[in-house]
Amino acid sequence: MLPDAVRSLLCPVCRNGLMPGGGHRLACPGGHSFDAARQGYFNFLVGKGTVFEADTAAMVAARFDFLSRGHYQPLADGIAELAAPALQGPEAAVLDAGTGTGHYLQRLLAAVPASAIGLDISKFALRRAARLNPDAVNLVSDVWQPLPVRDNAVDVVTVVFAPRNAAEFARVLRPGGRLIVVTPRTGHLAEVAGQTGMLGIEPAKEERLATSLDAHFESHSVRELDLELGLEPADVGNLALMGPAGHHLDRSALDAIVAGLPPVTKVSARFRISVFEPRKQPSA
Repeated sequence: MLPDAVRSLLCPVCRNGLMPGGGHRLACPGGHSFDAARQGYFNFLVGKGTVFEADTAAMVAARFDFLSRGHYQPLADGIAELAAPALQGPEAAVLDAGTGTGHYLQRLLAAVPASAIGLDISKFALRRAARLNPDAVNLVSDVWQPLPVRDNAVDVVTVVFAPRNAAEFARVLRPGGRLIVVTPRTGHLAEVAGQTGMLGIEPAKEERLATSLDAHFESHSVRELDLELGLEPADVGNLALMGPAGHHLDRSALDAIVAGLPPVTKVSARFRISVFEPRKQPSA
């Protein structure tokens, strides 16, 4: 049986609505159909696919292992808490854009029942996400393309360390909905970032976030979250490999660095959880 969120989907080819087409297949009136992969996700990358580099199997495995140890659980709890007020009623729905392995969406759905769509460009990530969130629709799709989601279909869009397509997020959100964006703050993972080759925090990141969303969203609230972590060497290695730097890191060099770490390394994680609401459109 396909998840309830199927009713919110659009065909990525012709933009007609998608419906169950028998078994684990989605089909549209235009004759396009999509079969679920063996792991339970749908691949909606069509045409030339995407020009962006998807996370590799090794990066995804590192993220899964790190998050499974609960290091970022307070962050997942905070996202769920901020999403809850907008997810009320039997038709509540959430889109997790850049869902990765699905850990944050899993926590949200455990706290607040809702239909859900998880979207990411990495098939390796979606294999994990589909297992964690079998009642969600999990899609391989590019957030910079028109989202395969109907207008006004969801109440919450969550974006955790992922790209932000403001116009499309505004289109799929219902009036009164929420966009929840998680970004790192200055000092995030500073104790290990330099020596392991992680990317630094860009200056004025918060200002650029607000500017990029300003045409479609207004700020609702901001919450800062600080976590003091005690990480084993394997955790530090996973932390370095699971982020954007994982595309370029020399794995053997990273392994050598990790091998020289003490049994526990104190690391500070600094997050900002920003909540936005769609701007009210002027009456015609």
